[in-house]
Amino acid sequence: MLVLHGGREHGTEPVRRHNLAYLRMIPLARALRAPGVEVWNLRYRVRGWNAPSLDPVKDARWALDKITELHPGRPIVLVGHSMGGRTALRVAGHPSVVAVCALAPWLVPGEPFEQLRGRALLIAHGDRERMTDPAKSLWFAKQAKTVTDRVARFNVEGDGHAMLKRARDWTKLVVDFVHGELGLEPVAPDISNAMREASPRGLDVPLGGSRG
Repeated sequence: MLVLHGGREHGTEPVRRHNLAYLRMIPLARALRAPGVEVWNLRYRVRGWNAPSLDPVKDARWALDKITELHPGRPIVLVGHSMGGRTALRVAGHPSVVAVCALAPWLVPGEPFEQLRGRALLIAHGDRERMTDPAKSLWFAKQAKTVTDRVARFNVEGDGHAMLKRARDWTKLVVDFVHGELGLEPVAPDISNAMREASPRGLDVPLGGSRG
């Protein structure tokens, strides 16, 4: 698994280990650990997306190539938050990637989606989001559904961008999806049910209450 943290639209300062966007993903990376699975928590060289350079995309592609070199033939699942979600979606076409989990992804109109063909996709967005636009992730999910049947999108009720108020539920959703896609556990019923629904059903599913 490759975990991708958030950032900002512009910024060439280095990402430090104490940056909140990087720290936010460490507990999630730890929760994803399982026997026989490697979890890589990528720290970008710089903090910004920095179009047209797309620095985090370059870093993620480097990491994917490195993982593939070390573990040829092994499937990779991407997990990204905010700018990391956008980065994960951009690099989903890498031959080793089988699934993408985008949490509160930062997306813009015209975001490419063809690279998701043949991959599984899970998007989750809080309904109290103030940093990224849930409507844009819903739009993206609908586009992705035209190239892959295996798309689900959840609304995390009562939480926002930092994923703190319902951290346990965010974590369980991600772990269920990732471990299911890697064949470590059966796919969770709420995820598999959402993926079976025709668009737009299954792309606007409330994640209400505790998932255990």
